Amino acid sequence: MSIAIKEVVSNSDIKKFIDFAHELYAGDKNYVPELYMAQREMFDKKKFPFYDYGSVKSFLAYRGDKIVGRISAIRNERYNEYHKSNIGFFGFLEFTQDKAVLKALLDAAKAHLSEYNYDYLMGPTNFTTNETSGFLIDGFHEPPKIMMPYNSSYYNDMLMEAGLEKEMDMYAYMIGSKLVSDKSIKLAKMLEERLAKGGIKIRNISLKSFKQEVGKLKKVYNAAWENNWGFVPFTDREFNHMADGLKMVAEEEFAYMAEHEGEPIGFSISLPDINEITKSFKKGRLLPFNIIKLLLNRKKTSYVRIAATGVKEEYRRKGIEAIFFAKNILEARKRNLKGGEASWILESNEEMVLSAEKLNGNRYKTYRLYKLPV
Repeated sequence: MSIAIKEVVSNSDIKKFIDFAHELYAGDKNYVPELYMAQREMFDKKKFPFYDYGSVKSFLAYRGDKIVGRISAIRNERYNEYHKSNIGFFGFLEFTQDKAVLKALLDAAKAHLSEYNYDYLMGPTNFTTNETSGFLIDGFHEPPKIMMPYNSSYYNDMLMEAGLEKEMDMYAYMIGSKLVSDKSIKLAKMLEERLAKGGIKIRNISLKSFKQEVGKLKKVYNAAWENNWGFVPFTDREFNHMADGLKMVAEEEFAYMAEHEGEPIGFSISLPDINEITKSFKKGRLLPFNIIKLLLNRKKTSYVRIAATGVKEEYRRKGIEAIFFAKNILEARKRNLKGGEASWILESNEEMVLSAEKLNGNRYKTYRLYKLPV
């Protein structure tokens, strides 16, 4: 039976697009459904900040009446302006183990973006490199941590066979609470005391004064990441939207700000791994009762994810990143947590890789972004 590609247009189409992943991974013990409310908001052009400057067309692949794949074709000219590049993007790609399905989806994305004469397409990014990006290529043995992607193990081989190439790999390190040497913790404490004498202090981020903190976080984030591969500065609306989402799950004890004489120079935010709770939520629905389960159990997770860490370039190599990691470990030990995942870390980010490895971090998952010739 031939494959039919249909554009996602109606609310019903969007629902099918989101729910296809749940059908594809039915029976996979490591799959964690994305929360439907959050996914649905991403396709609301009035609510989601990406549409202030970008555009998306999404497609479903059918064999007869059965959905067998999905993809989004994405224009992100803000990325191209910042990097002086000329590339398009694809995202939300999911497909059955069928080469014809994958080809049809990729062809649909290329056809939509062909009029813009891009050099190549990059993905998956949902919708930007500041959001969920990449496919898992190793480390399929356990579920993903909060806000990290998951996919079937056949994806990488099929994508490479279809002519895609590696663009960038990103790592996830598992740092076990009990595996970190006390020597490393003591060294971090000594570094913190030494920095304090030079006017550099590290404190917890206040969630009660979060609106005031957000401005400082944005300033640090854009400065700390400006030279990173794939980085694009958040717009004010994007950063506020992201911060609102983080505030819903973040805890002060796992959120840190480094300041030099009161001026913010670095930060680190870790999130409780609520995937341990939402894993059982059918099709990612919160209502009517799952939201209660989430609220009652969010402080009972076994892991955290070190989701965002950044230090301004002129303050790097002073040990601030190691102090952030050590503080996470100490709080995790206090709560009897098993550990924390540091992710994702670019393969080219030698300083962060070294910081994770010094704390006996185990590189246990790798994610990949691909380039698709046009």
